Amino acid sequence: MKRVITKTQYLHLFTALVIVLALYRCAHDAHTATAESNDASVADSAAIADSAATATSSAMSQPIVMEEAQLKVEGKKWHKINSVPSYKVAFPDSNEVQLAMAKKYGVKPVLNREDAEKRKTELVYIGANPYFHVDKMRESIPYLVPRASILLQDIGQTFFDSLYVKGVPLHQIIVTSVLRTEEDVARLRKYNLNASENSCHRFGTTFDICYNRYQTVQIDQKPRRSVQNDTLKWVLSEVLRDMREAGRCYIKYEVKQGCFHITTR
Repeated sequence: MKRVITKTQYLHLFTALVIVLALYRCAHDAHTATAESNDASVADSAAIADSAATATSSAMSQPIVMEEAQLKVEGKKWHKINSVPSYKVAFPDSNEVQLAMAKKYGVKPVLNREDAEKRKTELVYIGANPYFHVDKMRESIPYLVPRASILLQDIGQTFFDSLYVKGVPLHQIIVTSVLRTEEDVARLRKYNLNASENSCHRFGTTFDICYNRYQTVQIDQKPRRSVQNDTLKWVLSEVLRDMREAGRCYIKYEVKQGCFHITTR
């Protein structure tokens, strides 16, 4: 008499086979990773970065999805997290310094939301990007001049790369403030005395990234290792320091606002 395999039995057998194949793959990857030379490791990291950049250009509004095997290789030597010696020393650029760059590379200040709608040919929408999360904003709108938009994406992508090589689960940086209209600035100054009337945000060259909150990137349904915000802040500070030292931007460490205030160069 022919034995009939039930649906439940079939699913159990299929699941077991998948697990066996996954274990074999992990073992094979671990052996390969151990045997690779340092040059091969560098080439592999570059290939991952190129792949991420290609994914961004083809699907800017799609969430980042990666297989676990891409994010962790047994035997990999993770890079050390160093942070910066002092946030205030590493990111000292005042509003006056940033304002000069804002006037040089920015647009004419936008009057209000209606005026912003007419100026979109000068600005780039940054509200949907896989490398960073844009917070809900009342006093600004998600638009930047092209060079500032490129800078922001480079920061987000480099932050991803840094988390990867340091063995830290992926998180997105959170953008809390972008382009402010003249009406936004006037309204903000009514309840925030620290808000500048001559704000760099008026020119579309400047954005704020908070350092005490991050958006988790969920890869699958498996429980993720928790990461402290301070750890993510240390990694972000390394990325921003390198961007600033490369002459890409000016940065001010804002204590009361809890953010890095960044203007493109």
